[in-house]
Amino acid sequence: MKNVLLLLFLVAFFISCNPNKKQSMKINYPKTVKKPVIDNYFDTKIVDNYRWLEDDRSEETKKWVKAQNEVTFAFLDKIPFRDAIRKRLEELWNYEKVSAPKKHGDYTYFYKNNGLQNQYVLYRKKGEEKPEVFIDPNTFSKDGTVSLGAVRFTKDGKLVAYSISEGGSDWRKIIVMDALTKKIKEDTLKDVKFSDISWYKNEGFYYSSYDKPKGSELSAKTDQHKVYYHKLGTKQQQDQVIFGEKSNEKHRYIGASVTEDNRYLIISASVSTSGNKLFLKDLTKPKSNFITIIDDTKSDTYLLDNIGETLFFVTNRNAPNKKVVRVKASNPIPENWEDVLPETDFVLSASTGSNYIFAKYMVDAISKVKQYDYSGKFIREIKLPGIGTVSGFSGEKQDSVLYYSFTNYIKPATIYAFNAKTGNSKLYCKPKVAFNPQDFESKQVFYTSKDGTKIPMIITYKKGLELNGKNPTILYGYGGFDISITPSFNPAYIGWMERGGVYAVPNIRGGGEYGRKWHDAGIQMKKQNVFDDFIAAAEYLIKNKYTSPEYLAIHGRSNGGLLVGAVMTQRPDLFKVALPSVGVLDMLRYHTFTAGAGWAYDYGTAEQSKEMFTYLKNYSPVHNVKKGEKYPATLIQTGDHDDRVVPAHSFKFAAQLQDKNASENPVLIRIETNAGHGAGTPTSKIIDQYADMLAFTLYEMGFE
Repeated sequence: MKNVLLLLFLVAFFISCNPNKKQSMKINYPKTVKKPVIDNYFDTKIVDNYRWLEDDRSEETKKWVKAQNEVTFAFLDKIPFRDAIRKRLEELWNYEKVSAPKKHGDYTYFYKNNGLQNQYVLYRKKGEEKPEVFIDPNTFSKDGTVSLGAVRFTKDGKLVAYSISEGGSDWRKIIVMDALTKKIKEDTLKDVKFSDISWYKNEGFYYSSYDKPKGSELSAKTDQHKVYYHKLGTKQQQDQVIFGEKSNEKHRYIGASVTEDNRYLIISASVSTSGNKLFLKDLTKPKSNFITIIDDTKSDTYLLDNIGETLFFVTNRNAPNKKVVRVKASNPIPENWEDVLPETDFVLSASTGSNYIFAKYMVDAISKVKQYDYSGKFIREIKLPGIGTVSGFSGEKQDSVLYYSFTNYIKPATIYAFNAKTGNSKLYCKPKVAFNPQDFESKQVFYTSKDGTKIPMIITYKKGLELNGKNPTILYGYGGFDISITPSFNPAYIGWMERGGVYAVPNIRGGGEYGRKWHDAGIQMKKQNVFDDFIAAAEYLIKNKYTSPEYLAIHGRSNGGLLVGAVMTQRPDLFKVALPSVGVLDMLRYHTFTAGAGWAYDYGTAEQSKEMFTYLKNYSPVHNVKKGEKYPATLIQTGDHDDRVVPAHSFKFAAQLQDKNASENPVLIRIETNAGHGAGTPTSKIIDQYADMLAFTLYEMGFE
């Protein structure tokens, strides 16, 4: 009965709207002092008034953060329906979430979250015995801000190494444990970053890291990645550098992986987030040198599997949509590659299990899956449970059953067991969420961008939506780094849509939805295409009366935060609310922090050329806030431990907007303490962040 009353109350306030009646809250922003620093780019002087906010260790910055948060939360606290939104989101989040099982040795392991636990718990069971807790990261810290990262077992399942993150930082620690007794075996490895853990037999493992930076651990530049080998029973100080020590070229991202049969070590080395070199070492010959497979970064290639001396790779080399090739390890250069699964019109990602290759194709951002044997012979197309996104279909060669997960905007991730011999799928785990998916629908449309390019967009809403231009709408985007935004379930947006909200996600250029060409159409001096695509999506929604500028909000994270920042400064008239989260917002200096220099393939740098500097300056959000312009209501979100996109980006953007905005719309910055870029964020903090974001959006749209 209590829940029914709550729902009735929420329905009432969501449909009650009178923008003229919204009580304006006078905001006294903290004073942000200007301390001009002048940079010279190609004889052009750029004044940076807020360079001092880049120092995350200074007391002055800490006081500024505290003062800004006090203003922001004082504003949010006065929104009358904020608590009700949070309670509803808590109800939607409070369902059991279980991962696909994975067998290691005599045990089967799986992750589970009872509903509102801050972190997923890793369980295990032997046969039909009752599951037991194996690792519970909720016990690592009182506030749930220490999270579990990679968990890697030896092939026999007797040893495990796992990484943890503190406060959301990308810096990790690695702990080695006897998996049978759950006893820690040796000292914890520290200062590990952007790394997997790859075991070699039961003797040791490979991992990657940088030298500890000089200055701030959270913002100082990290440039040269290295691969180390840790031999069990030795101190970390004795770990041998395997790759990256004497390289003439800075490889900012280096990864190491050992093949399932412990025969080969594969090294992938990248200068930027796109393109990688590839090297091979025969581990049966310890004194042998690395063999170069690819010596340039013009393509992206990764090892799929091996059968003895035959290596299988997935690559976009001369195949923008990717293909699967095979080659002998004795001479694995591209000239000797043979196609196993040739390139098609659709973007490929591939996995292996049960002695088969599973080709997951993306057709207009929707998943299709086909099964092949290792010769490339087609076995079957796998019937999926609907239109959406699939992941999984991976395992070891001897596995008789594989698992996959299926989701879309109105279907929570549901796990299926798949028999690779028969092709039959069986429901394994279906979550029970406190909503009725039959009440909602998703519709894919195609619209035309500024230069005539057709862009797909999925619009999701409650059935019976009236197209009257007055529906509160969130337009979400990313558009970068070859990342594809495919349909996935988020309880927060169910809470948004069940009250009449619209959620729209376009697949704009810069992403990977249509392969390398789609990505490259949105990088460097073509980055404006990304912004034009997003603006055109907004115009489509307005033209077709899903919404109007008074009821339209834009949201994006990281590179998507850049998207929001650029678009709101280019077209402030088009949106009522802007929600840039953990955004890259200072495009002249992004590459001077942490691993930011590795993003140059997508962005270019201000030092690259006069033309590139001018292009970046003309869209950089921090540099395009104009005095006297009327900007949308803005809630900037960041984390004080974000060492991927440092919070200084958000700090400087907030300072510029608060100084120059001529509208009465609020400009607030919400700075999460003891939180990073997003990975490992506790459930409680995620719910708080969405509740504040949705409450702010509705309040500024005039909903009561």
